[in-house]
Amino acid sequence: MPPSISVSILFFGAARDIAGASNLDFQLAAHSTVSTLKSEILANYPELARFGRSLLIAVNCEYADENMTLKSDDEIAFFPPVSGGAMNEDEDDASSENPSSDFYELTDEPIDITKVARRVVPPTCGATVTLDGYVREHTRNHERTLYLVYEAYEPMARRELHRIGSEARAQFDIAHVGIVHRTGRLEIGETSVVISVAAPHRRAAFEACEWLIKELKRTVPIWKKEFYEDGSMWAEGEHANTTT
Repeated sequence: MPPSISVSILFFGAARDIAGASNLDFQLAAHSTVSTLKSEILANYPELARFGRSLLIAVNCEYADENMTLKSDDEIAFFPPVSGGAMNEDEDDASSENPSSDFYELTDEPIDITKVARRVVPPTCGATVTLDGYVREHTRNHERTLYLVYEAYEPMARRELHRIGSEARAQFDIAHVGIVHRTGRLEIGETSVVISVAAPHRRAAFEACEWLIKELKRTVPIWKKEFYEDGSMWAEGEHANTTT
């Protein structure tokens, strides 16, 4: 018998509904690639093919190339798209603020927006821009939304939040980033995400905040399920691409 490896498979969001399980152990031939595993998973769960190229795959909490070779005990996640002025020379460079003051968190408790916004006030800064995303009553073309449920692949979500925070620091003249995202059930009007960015000058804080929410919706593995009076559905995400 040829050698084999055992890997752990995780499913999230609508992919979990199709698979009918959140996790399973899977046997593969040694030296199999992500592409090999994907083909076998699609053979076992053909309805996943409806996502086309939008079916995302992560290995050990990092987005994976399909040519990557798998090894025993790898954790592989399958999921649909994620739901959603110049300074004077004598001034301190904002990037010199201690990145350890940044924070990236998931919580199933209500978020206090003011506490997030004022949690870190760097002495070199003159502005903090705070984005408060909350649950609205009407989405898409459905009847009135009753509530939402947010789900996250938590270890990877935290890693991605750190990554986009670091990229924002590199791209914008900012001193501090804080992001807190809710999980679980949220009622209408409840805050789902708060992004707080402090900078010496407000324009950079505004630009970084806008960039961060776009990247969060694009890459951070958090999904929402919308519940209506006439049913429910997983939000496909702004960057869904179902072509094969």
